[in-house]
Amino acid sequence: MTEKDSIVITPLVERPSLASRMYGIADSWPAFTSHDPVADSLLSRVVEDFPHTCVVATDGDRVVARGLSVPFNAVLDGREEMPDTGWDQVLVWAYRDRRAGHAPTTISALEITVDAAYLGRGLSYRMLAALRDAAAGQGHTALLAPVRPTAKHLEPRVPMTDYIRRRRDDGLPTDPWLRVHVKIGGSITKVAPAAMTVSGSLSQWRQWTGLPFDADGDVEVPGALVPVHCDTTHDRAVYVEPNVWVRHEVHARAT
Repeated sequence: MTEKDSIVITPLVERPSLASRMYGIADSWPAFTSHDPVADSLLSRVVEDFPHTCVVATDGDRVVARGLSVPFNAVLDGREEMPDTGWDQVLVWAYRDRRAGHAPTTISALEITVDAAYLGRGLSYRMLAALRDAAAGQGHTALLAPVRPTAKHLEPRVPMTDYIRRRRDDGLPTDPWLRVHVKIGGSITKVAPAAMTVSGSLSQWRQWTGLPFDADGDVEVPGALVPVHCDTTHDRAVYVEPNVWVRHEVHARAT
């Protein structure tokens, strides 16, 4: 058995006992992202509440990657498939619909996280394909994804609209994670300019980042896709992260 073949990807609904271990992966998410109020309130519940639309990768007994997605109703008044408030919005809608009993009309990915020890092995491709299969298995014809481009943090002052236009000589996006999505069949559709919002006191931001946050204006923070705005007069800083909506067409299967 090759190293690649030792990794098994499974719909979480088939292995529910792994749910409690899926957040134990050694990830590389910036510390401040967990302080988005929506993520803080709802993300840890997704694997328990939506196991049919989540996938898990294991290598023997070790959980090495997770893929999360949630269904929601995009046709209710005031809604759309790809809202400008992106990641935060679809997660809130998914839970509102679950509580109210609204039938989902579409599905959105939330994240794919690969254990740091398993990066660089092509596992992200396989996890994305598994999320597409999960969407099809629930009868959906598309998987939407508010994508967080992995190299954008290196150029935080470049507008996202300009960043996503960049292409290699072969026509594929220069950003590695956007490139994965396009190579597997996704279509870059639009920017979600306010996909995630993290606000806090200057003391909190110092704790999260180790930076001084002692001057007014934009602060470049490691891992942030755009600068964080610092306001010393009001003792606060706000980060509004843009993401990129990608649409994956899939072949729906009867549930």
